[in-house]
Amino acid sequence: MSEMMYRVLGKTGLKVSMIGFGASPLGQEFGVIDPAEGKRAVHYAIERGINYFDVAPYYGRTLAETRLGEALLGYRDKVILATKAGRYDKELATGFDFSAQRILKSVDESLARLQTDYIDVFQIHDIEFGLHEQIINETLPAMQQLKQTGKVRFVGITGYPVYPLKEIAKAAEVDTILSYCRYNLMDTSMDDVLTPLAREQEIGLINASPLHMRVLTTQGAPEWHPAPRRVVEMGRQAAAFCRSRGVDIADLAMQFVLQHPVVATTLVGMSKTKHVDQNLKTVGVAPDPELLAEVLALIKPVANVAWQEGRPENYDPGAVEKQS
Repeated sequence: MSEMMYRVLGKTGLKVSMIGFGASPLGQEFGVIDPAEGKRAVHYAIERGINYFDVAPYYGRTLAETRLGEALLGYRDKVILATKAGRYDKELATGFDFSAQRILKSVDESLARLQTDYIDVFQIHDIEFGLHEQIINETLPAMQQLKQTGKVRFVGITGYPVYPLKEIAKAAEVDTILSYCRYNLMDTSMDDVLTPLAREQEIGLINASPLHMRVLTTQGAPEWHPAPRRVVEMGRQAAAFCRSRGVDIADLAMQFVLQHPVVATTLVGMSKTKHVDQNLKTVGVAPDPELLAEVLALIKPVANVAWQEGRPENYDPGAVEKQS
């Protein structure tokens, strides 16, 4: 079994495990889970060297934070804990609040649910649903202010479209950027937009959804997946192709993303000890170059297809309509 490897998260100086524990499944975002097994998965991940845990009030509408908080009792000093604020539900009109007042209230709610007195990395959740002006002039200053109180150590931004993340990181002080679904076998556009900036400004770069929200798995994408059908279908073909070579596409996908030289940690959703094992075995293992080349060639017709997410003014150039 592979040994965990660690990287420094930008200028924060935090040493984070190359694989991070994505806690959204603890909030049943992907279906019902066994809470006891979820707790075991958290403890097992820590034992195996995973020290970065990422959650949000939005996941399971507070359930994920509550469950993670319970699981981390007695383990808090062994982990780097990240949560988010600003997103609380699905609908644009009612699910988001990026006001300074809400941010200050949100951190206290998260601290209570997570049963801790500080958050290591406090992030704005899905900036593409906010107004740039408010995020730069109100939301981020409120979060920076929380550093002074000791409730928060570092401040970050998260989202799907890469251009808004870049614009905000250039205009304001941020310690970390979390990008999801934009660096994996299906889409590597993070490298065109965010990676050079992260490298230049020493911003901690976090990659999430390395399996493209389950497109790159044997079981395939969930019904609600926002990618166009042709992307989902290509994922099925690529998975079948890997299977014909005796390889699980998820393993190849993980090996591929973990080779990235600038990403500090890659977040993967986990709720079972077997998920932890499956992910750990890809650490430090280079993908088979021949198989990788064949899979990338197969995927090429749908590579880097991004969907529209957030407010229209925040869509990435060329993004296509979401699959409903």
